[in-house]
Amino acid sequence: MSNIDPMRGSQTYDQPSGHSHRGERGQTAARRTALAVHTIADIAAVFLGLWILLHLLGANEANVFVEFVHDTADWLAWWSQDVFTMDTEGLRVLLNYGLPALIYLLVGHGIAARLSRA
Repeated sequence: MSNIDPMRGSQTYDQPSGHSHRGERGQTAARRTALAVHTIADIAAVFLGLWILLHLLGANEANVFVEFVHDTADWLAWWSQDVFTMDTEGLRVLLNYGLPALIYLLVGHGIAARLSRA
């Protein structure tokens, strides 16, 4: 008999198992990074959307929470301020803060999808 394997189908310890743990760790890291990018984009869009909502509902801008949301939305949308100059204040706020919210969502989710496929 030339069969030296004591049990058929069993795996020996000195042979590689066919997949590397490094690849699994890389995929896990990519998924975590994708989740972080996805979450950051969502949070940015929530702050911008919340400011639009608070402004349209006429929230008291002297309130600490409303001021914090407004400052955060201004920081996130600095690059798109006054892209749209409308006579109607509500429409101007909707467009000038809605555009960056939409772009953050599209770009953030696109990057996250690309990272999770890698």
